Amino acid sequence: MEPDLQSLVDAGKLSVEAAAALDQLKPQTFCLHKSWGFGQISGWNLLLNQIVVDFDTKKNHPMQLQYAAETLQALPDSHIFVRKVKETAVLRDFAENDVPQLVELVLQSFGGKATQEQLQRALSPEVVSEGDFKKWWDNAKKALRKDGRFSLPARKAEPITMRDGSVSFLDELITSFQKAHRLKEQLNSLDQILKNPDAFVGKEKELQPLVSQIEEIATRNQRLNPSQAIELLVSREELCAKLTELKKGAIALSDLLREHEQKLGEIISRVPANKQRRVLVEFPQAFPGDWVARLIAIVQLAGFRLIGEIAKTLVEHGQTEELRQTLNRTIKEHSISSEALYWLCKERGAGAFADLIDSELMTSILSALERDQFNENRRGSRLHDLLIDDRDLVSDLMINAPLAQARDLMRRMMLTPAIEELNKRSLMARMIKTHPELQSMLTGDSEDKETALIVSWASLQKRKDEYDDLITRKIPENTKEIGVARSYGDLRENFEFKAAKEMQTVLMRRKAELEHMLARARGSNFENADVSQVSIGTKVTLRENGSGEMLEYKILGAWDSAPERHIVSYQTAIGQALLGKKPGQMVELPTETGSRHVEIIEIEAYNAAQVAP
Repeated sequence: MEPDLQSLVDAGKLSVEAAAALDQLKPQTFCLHKSWGFGQISGWNLLLNQIVVDFDTKKNHPMQLQYAAETLQALPDSHIFVRKVKETAVLRDFAENDVPQLVELVLQSFGGKATQEQLQRALSPEVVSEGDFKKWWDNAKKALRKDGRFSLPARKAEPITMRDGSVSFLDELITSFQKAHRLKEQLNSLDQILKNPDAFVGKEKELQPLVSQIEEIATRNQRLNPSQAIELLVSREELCAKLTELKKGAIALSDLLREHEQKLGEIISRVPANKQRRVLVEFPQAFPGDWVARLIAIVQLAGFRLIGEIAKTLVEHGQTEELRQTLNRTIKEHSISSEALYWLCKERGAGAFADLIDSELMTSILSALERDQFNENRRGSRLHDLLIDDRDLVSDLMINAPLAQARDLMRRMMLTPAIEELNKRSLMARMIKTHPELQSMLTGDSEDKETALIVSWASLQKRKDEYDDLITRKIPENTKEIGVARSYGDLRENFEFKAAKEMQTVLMRRKAELEHMLARARGSNFENADVSQVSIGTKVTLRENGSGEMLEYKILGAWDSAPERHIVSYQTAIGQALLGKKPGQMVELPTETGSRHVEIIEIEAYNAAQVAP
């Protein structure tokens, strides 16, 4: 021990243990601190009870002797951090020509094991630059596997270690699969085999027993764990496709799908996203008669990635029309899922579904967000965030919207409880940018004179009855429920209170909507309708070109709609297409699947008394 240190020990100013530690931290020695990292001792000042260290981030940093003894670790010349300073060129040569030697040095410096992050921290930027490390590590792994002495984990956060002896990468992967006891571990091992098919080229005989084992595990789990059994068979299919000498057994993926045909949506949703496409490809073989309908049935239950894969599969087979019709119908019914809406918005403008990107979709988005908020569905947050973050989405949805419809959307946005006030203002600003006429709705200028609603007396009374029921019964009952729920205490965990408050939001929004609608409504019995042209209160007889089929529509008020009786509102697409047309004129009527060309044959007055309340 240094005499000066011994003197401090004898004087009782330093413990024997601290003096021994400091004896290893002489000037010019390299060291490591948990917080400040790598450094070099630049000098001692024992009279001031200090040791001075040059850390990478703290130059000439003084430390008390006792604290330095407890927190500094002296590093030998063989440590990777020291060799980076003294032998940078040698380490760079190792990185280029002898990767196993370099990684062995790092592992020895870190006590025999190191994660990928620790390895990068040890080598970058002096030995391998930050920008080149990923590419270097991909090549380094191949060299380490060929060496056979290194155990490389499947997960990035797990440590790299060295074995006592050399093991071939082929044997390592097969052994890893065979030793795995849990199904998830077996699937992870199988993924590693699939990522390294080159290691098995020409060695299919060694791998054939593993294929049989995969099939045996899948058979054992096909009832209790069908999604994982499917994942195993998909992996087998991929493996046999890459190594064509391998032979498959009797169990087929299509058979497994048929066995679970009642729960296909739920099961496939649990299969990893990178394997779902391979499952969908099997549907034509598994269900030759109705595979398209089965895929479409899954859409409403699936996540957006699976919906995208279903769409790709149908596009490849030229079977998109049925999916387009289904999406169109659910958009108009406002029953489409948040995930399907997210996928449509994310992929808008592409392929067979571009025509669905319109203002009707915007209405469905707001309905879905409100529905998800009420049902506490967290999936809806993805759609919510996209609506706010994608600054072009609102414009793309509303650019071709008629002014009346744009105003309805603006009102809906103003009333919705599903969007926070600050975000709501941002979205309304985007709506005004697309339709500047909407600015008047925020400034208070009157626009309702232009948009008065003509309604039948029966539908007007129905709305008034709904409003009265809301005011006199539903809202008071809900207020009582809130009071009762509040009495249960602990509002943070009080589900009843939360549900009652959510219902209050829905009821108050509906109250505001009805008040606005009733203020604009103008009741009518449609007497003296102008029968020289299609107008509100007329019955129109049409003949379709080509087929000669006769059609009949009654054009009535904004709230009158009875498709089974061919009664349509003048605000609908069909009503708007017919209004103002005269006998003998040709009209293109929109339908769910396209349009039909018809000729107006006759126009006559329609008795509004026939409209059921």
